[in-house]
Formats: sequence, C-alpha cells, structure tokens
Amino acid sequence: MRDLQDAREQLLAVSLELCQRGLNRGTSGNVSLRLNDRAGNAGFLITPSGIASQKLLPADMVWMGFDGQTSGHCTPSSEWRFHFDILKQRTEVNAVIHTHSMYATALSTLRQDVPAFHYMVAVAGGDSIRCAPYALFGSQQLSDNALLALKNRQACLLANHGMIALGHGVEKALDIAIEVETLCEQYLHALQVGSPYLLTSQEMQEVQEKFKGYGNWGENNQKNME
Repeated sequence: MRDLQDAREQLLAVSLELCQRGLNRGTSGNVSLRLNDRAGNAGFLITPSGIASQKLLPADMVWMGFDGQTSGHCTPSSEWRFHFDILKQRTEVNAVIHTHSMYATALSTLRQDVPAFHYMVAVAGGDSIRCAPYALFGSQQLSDNALLALKNRQACLLANHGMIALGHGVEKALDIAIEVETLCEQYLHALQVGSPYLLTSQEMQEVQEKFKGYGNWGENNQKNME
C-alpha cells in the first residue's frame, strides 16, 4: 500500500505544479490518487474544496472510500463525483487531474471535439480529444458525461468548464494534462488562420502503434480508437 503521507505530499506537489504552469489558478481544479486506507478499504485521496493550492498542506487532503465514506478535516473537492466514478470504473487509472486551464477551457466553450490536427492528439488515446456535454459542476450528470467522453481515452474537455486528464500515476496524468493544454493552444491558433488539415484514421492508427513502444506515452496508449 502506498504510504499515506507520501500520497498527500504527491497531491500537494502536483497541485502546486499545476498552478506554477498556469493550468490552474486560485482554488480552481482538483487532483485525486487511488489509495487504500490503513484498514485496506478501497478508495482514493483527493484535494479539498475551496482552498487555494498555495495554502494547501499535506494534511488537508481528504480520503474517500468507494463506499462514500470520507476521512479528514476538510471537505472533498466539489468535483469528487467524477473522480469517484472514474477511479471506480477505470481500474487501470490511478490518478485524475482536472484543470480550468486557459486554452482547454477556451476550446471547451465551442463544445466541439479536438480533431486529429496534430499527431500528438493520440496521447489522449485516440484520434480526437472529445468534449463532454455541459452539465452543472459537481453534478452526477457531469460525471456521467465525462465518463462517456473518456471511453477509451486518457483525456477529455468538459464543455464550458475545462479538462480532465488520467494516468497510471499523478506524473503521467500531469504529462497528459500539459500536452492537452499545448494541443488546445496550437489548435486555437490554427483556427484563427483557417481550417487545419486533419490526419486520417489510418495515419492516427500508425501513431498509436508507434506510441506503444515510445517511452512516456506507451503505457497510456489504447489499442483501439473510436
């Protein structure tokens, strides 16, 4: 079992890095990490609600079990529902990052998927980065929408909201979040000039095959694209 204190410190470090990189600001965004409690109950550690990352302490992180029980002196993030549902249903995922980053959020207001304008779109697990339909933050409907958009994917946009990135660990989830934000910035710039040429499904499948043995992205690659 991962050490509880180590996991708390990991969440704090990632939360601070997200702010340092401009992917989150103030109290926006949240991070979770799969972790059994000391009694062996299955669950996860999640950042608390309403506390700016710069003011967070490791002890502020909240443990939540898949039975809905919580442990800690803070309230879990208002977005705990999609963290709960993703980690419960996607057993290969151990970390979830949610951001309100500038470019991903801007693109999410268009309520359109990010197409295969660049081969690195494949880091999200397919030939597009889907945009989940809008729903009220913290709602079960938002979680349901996110789960559908994340099917066979490691990242998605949330309409008029932000993005979600997944990983085997928090470092992988952070890598994907950074790459998705970069892609959103590039795509927005391209749209200002015209309509980008898109890679074909075959070309993106070739990228996916290449990624299987390519360092950082290999473990996040999905065999089948939809």
